[in-house]
Amino acid sequence: MENTPAHVGKMEEQLKHWGAKLDHLVAKVEKAGADANSERRKRVDALKAKYQAAQAKLSEVKAAGGEKWAILKGGVESAWSDLEAAFRNMKN
Repeated sequence: MENTPAHVGKMEEQLKHWGAKLDHLVAKVEKAGADANSERRKRVDALKAKYQAAQAKLSEVKAAGGEKWAILKGGVESAWSDLEAAFRNMKN
């Protein structure tokens, strides 16, 4: 991860953690099958989309290198905030 801000590594670790949590949620919804509440399934699907968006933005930053951080920072932070909020909402 040369030429990228140091906190990108922390973001990668957090994304891995969230990925594991997402996998667990998806498994629970799939296991519930027809019994799964459609609202919960929609929330998990939305969470999955936000996770993929954050993952894509982080990959973009890593590929661009640190000099592009200022340009890409807003998109990464926005995707990150959306994903964080989605995980918080899943607890409710």
